[in-house]
Amino acid sequence: MRIIIVDDDQLVSLSLKTILESTGTIQVLATGTSGQEAVQLYQKWKPDVLLLDIQMPNGSGLEAGEQILKQDPTARILFLTTFSDDTYIAKALQIGAKGYLLKQDFAGIAPALSAVMQGQHVFGEQVVSCFSGLLQKKSAFDYEKYEITEREQDIIVRIAEGYSNKEIAAALCFSEGTVRNYLSSILEKLHLRDRTQLAVFYYTNIVDSA
Repeated sequence: MRIIIVDDDQLVSLSLKTILESTGTIQVLATGTSGQEAVQLYQKWKPDVLLLDIQMPNGSGLEAGEQILKQDPTARILFLTTFSDDTYIAKALQIGAKGYLLKQDFAGIAPALSAVMQGQHVFGEQVVSCFSGLLQKKSAFDYEKYEITEREQDIIVRIAEGYSNKEIAAALCFSEGTVRNYLSSILEKLHLRDRTQLAVFYYTNIVDSA
């Protein structure tokens, strides 16, 4: 797996490079220290995954990630930051990032990168906890208007909390195929493209309406 690390703290980048390359499966192509460098390095190397800090000089990680994803919607961007801020998390989801981790969870970074390569979205435990706290508010959203069933509501909440199809299937005693069918139906009813847009939709339209 070929990755790029962009963090304004060079010590963090070097430490991550050493830890990740010690796995034998991850190659760090380059490191950078700013949002501007993130865009330039991505364009130059086209890595499998871009590991990106948020608060940096010369353009934040969120701004850089948004610019990169506009140019290349297939880009895999995984944010790594010290901030479990609701606004940052929502923005990361909105622009299409593959995940959001906190720097305290160094041990979880390599597995997260592997999960992203397999098409999953990943969030650190503290991030999920922060996000879930918001999602537990009672919603005033009119599900009936979109003909969303109670079972589909359960799936929407779990997707918003970062569950994979496999995890949802285990929680609800379904097959993964059944979960995929439910998800396709939900996306069609809400006129959304993918599970990331669904999570953003839930956060901005359902939780905020409570």
